[in-house]
Amino acid sequence: MLSNFGARNAELRQMDITKDMLIEELIDQYPFSVEYLREKGIRCIRCGEPIWGTLEQAAKEKKFSDKDIQNFVDEMNQLRIEKT
Repeated sequence: MLSNFGARNAELRQMDITKDMLIEELIDQYPFSVEYLREKGIRCIRCGEPIWGTLEQAAKEKKFSDKDIQNFVDEMNQLRIEKT
């Protein structure tokens, strides 16, 4: 039987990446996202700690458009599928 924490982690591993996903949750569940976002110019880790807020907020701070953000989400979901 999974503990509540284990059940939540299992649920998150199967969850689609969305623009509303917290950065901390994103990098915890999908470590590949750190490198992906860094290549796009979005630093999601500063001094070894995750940046707070959502993927959308982090992207908007870097002046990415809604279309760009949706492309990031789509590409990361494709990577997520390929890596599982």
